[in-house]
Amino acid sequence: MDTLIKNGLNSDLYWQPETVPVADESNQNLSQEDFFSLLTEQLANQDPSKPVDNDQMVAQMTSFTMADGISQLNEKFETFATSMTSNQALQASSLIGQQVLLQGDVAHMASEGQGVSGVVINDSTTLNTKITIENESGSIVKTLDIGTQPVGNIQFNWDGKDAAGNLMPPGNYVVKAQGNVSGEPQQLVTAVNRHVDSVSLAGSSQGVILNLDGDVSVKLDDVIQLGG
Repeated sequence: MDTLIKNGLNSDLYWQPETVPVADESNQNLSQEDFFSLLTEQLANQDPSKPVDNDQMVAQMTSFTMADGISQLNEKFETFATSMTSNQALQASSLIGQQVLLQGDVAHMASEGQGVSGVVINDSTTLNTKITIENESGSIVKTLDIGTQPVGNIQFNWDGKDAAGNLMPPGNYVVKAQGNVSGEPQQLVTAVNRHVDSVSLAGSSQGVILNLDGDVSVKLDDVIQLGG
């Protein structure tokens, strides 16, 4: 408990922070009411020949008011942060069963022939642009030749079939894109659509977590676009 101490024979007031254990082994904080009660008691018992300095008393009162205000402000911010996270989780719950677009090259096909979709993030005009779909063993199962592409996001859809038209089994597939930029071959950034299975409320540092198909979890902040 923070308290006011009378300094020896003179009547100077100074602030000394301390904690007082209570029966439940917790710490009690000095409230504003306690502070003014102590201050009133101090003034009532001061040495008349050495009265309390007004400037020092005002400084002590200001110090306490600021400390008390900061403590209350911190509590309000914690409550606000918790409320914001809860509201965010409630809003994110509407994404369950929907598609979200995430930067990356791993797509998940939940059922045979379901296919996958996404975008190629193209910063420059590219020639001979190709998108390849690889299985988990690294073998190319399909190549999509999309030719010359201007700057911008290039949407793609793979129908879940290999080059011979056979339906591919469920699982993870790697999407890669490449093209010629200014005469040089270049790998292009990709983003894939993933299905949201559920939503989790993690710690304050992580916020809302989306649990995707294929046993993958990502932060809500990682989502580029809602609805694929």
